[in-house]
Amino acid sequence: MDQIFGTPAVGRRSRGLYRNNFTKNNAQNNISLYHGILMVMFLLLVNCTLGNAQSKDNGGRKQLFDYNWKFLLGDEALARSNDFNDSGWRSLDLPHDWSIEGKINPNNPTGGGGGYFPAGTGWYRKTFNSPSEWKGKKVSIYFEGVYMNSEVFINGKSLGVYPYGYSSFSYDLTPYLNFGKENVIAVRVDNSQQMNSRWYSGSGIYRHVWLNITGTVHIEHWGVSISTPAVSSKKATVLVKTKVKNETASAQSVVVKTLLWTKSSKNVGDGQMKVELPANSDKEITQTIQVSAPKLWTPETPHLYQAQIQVVKDKKVLDGTKTNFGIRSLKFTTEHGFQLNGKTVKINGGCVHHDNGCLGAAAFDRAEERKVELLKAGGFNAVRTSHNPPSEAFLDACDRLGLLVMDESFDCWKTGKNTNDYAKYFGLWWKKDLQSMILRDRNHPSIVMWSIGNEIVERGKPEAVETAKMLLQEVKKIDTTRPVTSAVVNLGKWENLDPLINVHDVAGYNYNLHTAPEDHKRVPSRIIVQTESYPKDAFANWKLVQENNYVIGDFVWTAMDYLGESGIGRWYYSGDTPGEHWENNFFPWHGAYCGDIDLTGWRKPISHYRSMLYNDNEKLYMAVREPAPEPLEIKETWWSVYPTWESWTWPGFEGRTVKVEVYSKYPKVRLYLNEKLIGEQATTREQQFKATFQVPYAAGLIKAVGVEDNKETGSAILETAGEAAKIKLTADRKEILANGQDLSYITVGLTDKEGTVQPNATNRLHFKIEGPGVIAGVDNADLKDFEQYVGNTRKAWKGKALVVIKSKHEAGDIKLTVTSPDLPAQILTIKTVEQE
Repeated sequence: MDQIFGTPAVGRRSRGLYRNNFTKNNAQNNISLYHGILMVMFLLLVNCTLGNAQSKDNGGRKQLFDYNWKFLLGDEALARSNDFNDSGWRSLDLPHDWSIEGKINPNNPTGGGGGYFPAGTGWYRKTFNSPSEWKGKKVSIYFEGVYMNSEVFINGKSLGVYPYGYSSFSYDLTPYLNFGKENVIAVRVDNSQQMNSRWYSGSGIYRHVWLNITGTVHIEHWGVSISTPAVSSKKATVLVKTKVKNETASAQSVVVKTLLWTKSSKNVGDGQMKVELPANSDKEITQTIQVSAPKLWTPETPHLYQAQIQVVKDKKVLDGTKTNFGIRSLKFTTEHGFQLNGKTVKINGGCVHHDNGCLGAAAFDRAEERKVELLKAGGFNAVRTSHNPPSEAFLDACDRLGLLVMDESFDCWKTGKNTNDYAKYFGLWWKKDLQSMILRDRNHPSIVMWSIGNEIVERGKPEAVETAKMLLQEVKKIDTTRPVTSAVVNLGKWENLDPLINVHDVAGYNYNLHTAPEDHKRVPSRIIVQTESYPKDAFANWKLVQENNYVIGDFVWTAMDYLGESGIGRWYYSGDTPGEHWENNFFPWHGAYCGDIDLTGWRKPISHYRSMLYNDNEKLYMAVREPAPEPLEIKETWWSVYPTWESWTWPGFEGRTVKVEVYSKYPKVRLYLNEKLIGEQATTREQQFKATFQVPYAAGLIKAVGVEDNKETGSAILETAGEAAKIKLTADRKEILANGQDLSYITVGLTDKEGTVQPNATNRLHFKIEGPGVIAGVDNADLKDFEQYVGNTRKAWKGKALVVIKSKHEAGDIKLTVTSPDLPAQILTIKTVEQE
């Protein structure tokens, strides 16, 4: 089987080549790119003041609509009306998730699947002015995601209901606006029909909202498609398709101009085409532009370009947009696996859900960007957006930072997994939701595969084959540059599912990669990717990926811990409630601990091991298996790994045998305890790059050393900690934007007098904030700690905690004070700066 796919590009016209790329200098550069005067005319034409809305496309066409909303948790039918009095409602900015603000309770209807968080119904309202200058223009509102069953009203008029909480959608406001007067947008969000998800969904308008303002002759929403059908190091062909819409009663003759730029504002190609548009029509035009000596997009070198497109009539710019894109080629074959730009790439992937831990589902740009940073730092080169389209900010970060993406649409088709899940809507909405995902996301170079489903319940029936064909055909109508897969799980013989699997371009296996060699004998043309795997099977899966070219990679379940699916990845002590599945009630567990990375961003030992298998940048790591409190034993579950910690502090276990694990890319390792050699072991591929030492526990310092050519090189050290004596604060960013949305993640560590983290510390921490910021969330990664995630206090777990600070709209210094009984207070200052 040989499939060659052209290169799509990054596509979010509203964002520049970098996050927050709307500085004064960049704006000036962009004006020059639009040929100066013409662009100024365009800005004057459409750049209207909209309260505190911000434009993120530097042209006024798309304006951020996140600020100054009113919110009510509850149902109020009269809230759709303009004259409704919402003065008593809460004022807030978007993105917003009301579930994460609530109390975790085993009686909440979301159940273990939803993490026992509250749901319900809520209303949002926003009053805004529509300037008289908007008359004669097209004004629409664009929601990146509302969970779920949203109904949108403008000045009392219902614009429609959108059920799926993960799709992006828009409505035309033009016919209903009161120009030169106040207008009211009201949004009812109904997440009361439970259970509707198998994981934590969040509730509310949890992604960005925008206003789009264009002329009546304009580029259609999601109307730009960029691909690169021919790519080499010497030259690339860039294919730009632009759909132009004429919403006037007369024919229009326009010119579509396209300019391609590097991030340093170097023009690398351009083209223009005259287009005749009949009245009330649209037309897609195709421009082919050659780029010499292109910089190719890869995870290691995620080079981005930008296409700037104008619709011009009589030297006047009617509309303009920008789309970031990458130049790269995709090829999938059984002989060479997955090839990116002609080079075989083995996928070391992780599945993720969409929540951001203590922030819930709220998709702040920085939270989404940090998630990608953590995945990259954890050694992953790919991510699967299980089981729904992600936020645009997440995909933007994958493009910019270099992370391959499998973009997934649905968790179910016609047969549901919960009473109120997407199966209720699939028949009427599948096409619109699938189109939304493909049209919105098709220009992202990070996306290398589409997934149309996950563990479909009816997978063994002929109707599933027909549904898969229907979905695949719809994808191919929009995008033929990527293969289509879905995640299939099988409890019997794979050949029973051959009719379904063979519909796909790439076969997605959940937890069954061990069958790949036999399946390859039966179906030699099959290209296989493991779409989910157990964390504990890291080596076996890596070996299968390395030894079989037709196996292109593995996506572990999961890359990161997440809320909901409560109890997945848990371990327990003998005598506790046994069980493998989140369907059981394991409260106070309210999340899944199966991730390589926990909810505070800490890399678990399994993360270091998996990264060593696939990468060469880390060669030695040491951790200690938690000793069981005899006579109890520690029991594992399907998605767990044995609880293993970066700790040599085990009071009460003196003299008892403790297991020390060393992961190594050196041929051998030696282990020393208090400078005394404990032993030496081989750590080659034959030993799965792993050594386990039985060590009688004694306080002090334990050291693992790599051995190569009988010489010691590289070391890993763990040291026994004294009592907690200090609070250590570490911010990932000490300067953030004063835009009401930027974040600083501050790790809190409890250390002894010498600065060693006390891993058994559980001190109560109190957080106080002063200045232009708020505490957006607090966490400690303990998924059995059911304290609220929005608050000003948290207990430490394993000696650590996390507090997330969000800026307000004023520049200045945010002072965070962290206190704990019997410990000196610690203060950290975060500076907020105005956006230039």
